[in-house]
Amino acid sequence: MAEDLRAGRCDPLDLVAEVYDRIEAYGDDALFIRLTRPRAEAEARAARERLRAGLPASCLDGVPLAWKDLFDLKGTATTAGSAVLLDAAPATRDAALVHAGMRAGLVTVGAVNMTEFAFSGIGINPHFGTPRNPCDRAVHRSPGGSSSGSGAVVAAGIVPLSIGTDTGGSVRIPAAFNGVVGYKTSTGRFPMAGTFPLSRSLDTLGPLARTVEDCVLADAVLRGHADADLRGADPAALNLVVPDVVMLDDLDPGVAAAFEASLARIAATGARVRHIAMPELRETVEVMARFAPLAAAEAMDTHGARLAGPDAARMDPRVVRRIRMGEKMTAVDLIRLHDARRRLIGIAAERLGDAILLCPTTAGVAMPIAPLEADIDLFFHHNFRTLRNTSLGNFLDWCGVSIPNGVDADGMPTGLLLNAGHGRDHALLAASLTLEAAIRG
Repeated sequence: MAEDLRAGRCDPLDLVAEVYDRIEAYGDDALFIRLTRPRAEAEARAARERLRAGLPASCLDGVPLAWKDLFDLKGTATTAGSAVLLDAAPATRDAALVHAGMRAGLVTVGAVNMTEFAFSGIGINPHFGTPRNPCDRAVHRSPGGSSSGSGAVVAAGIVPLSIGTDTGGSVRIPAAFNGVVGYKTSTGRFPMAGTFPLSRSLDTLGPLARTVEDCVLADAVLRGHADADLRGADPAALNLVVPDVVMLDDLDPGVAAAFEASLARIAATGARVRHIAMPELRETVEVMARFAPLAAAEAMDTHGARLAGPDAARMDPRVVRRIRMGEKMTAVDLIRLHDARRRLIGIAAERLGDAILLCPTTAGVAMPIAPLEADIDLFFHHNFRTLRNTSLGNFLDWCGVSIPNGVDADGMPTGLLLNAGHGRDHALLAASLTLEAAIRG
């Protein structure tokens, strides 16, 4: 699309019109929380002028994208997927990353739906509806959370790019459930200013797109580069590892089969894959269970007053229950949790070194929504299982890329997750570029 725009084979304004036609034809009212057509048309008109003058703002000038409804868009209220913020004052400026996207010439078409306050891996939203997973048009299945709309809007072919946030898996899970690529950046790689927080210690963000290359391009232009200069790595030089505990436990048969098949194809490229012992993964799970989740404690800081008043009754009870898990955490508990996290981050970093860790993105595939809406305990069972592998990466401060690697017996996508230590985004993306074809098969 970007090449066609630069060559004059398509026009930014025509693309915007096509996007809104696709939204209407797709017919899922739960996909977007709000559309920003006047803004999109103005940005597309400016992109047209730059492209015709031969002065593109970046290699993606004129490309349309959607933002998760956590990012401030100037002149509109950021609802964070919650009815209690519908009357919030409009944002006076764009979020820092939205501003970076505008400077790169990306065209904002709207804000997509999400789990309320970003606190779930399933993607249910009782206020604005739950977006349909495009991979099953017969059964309403989970789009993954919390960046539910971001995964679905790319999988549906409406826009080629959407930006989500990730605190426990909220970019990588929707990517896996919808059969697209999701890249969780290292903490601090992008500014979080103007992004509604869930957990300031764990919050990250990143793109969801059709391919690794698209994520690489998005990463480059959002960091202010005119183009991406990243190339794939030599497969023989890659150091790939598979952990022995936790991440391969309790997998759906289709997920396990797809993962093993991907490992075989990766090995056929000449890359070396080793199975290693990582007892710190089990200890991390135990630490996360012993104390209240760090995200819950920090969410209580954000939402405590809200939960103490009438707004609590207007919120999703599943989200309220998760936030209240942080209510009983003491200051001593929080200190000990942070101490344990720092220690485990150090142990895992020393263990991995320059290795890239491979695991299934999720233990299962997108599940039907109706049973989860009807049974809150069933919801929490599936939510914990869905978040297990990805949340370990957040706790241990890793970056990660989820790549589609097959389908199960019902045709639902599975995902393979590549993980690397904090700040090793360049190496992670290079490896992902190299291995994507083998992973996909």
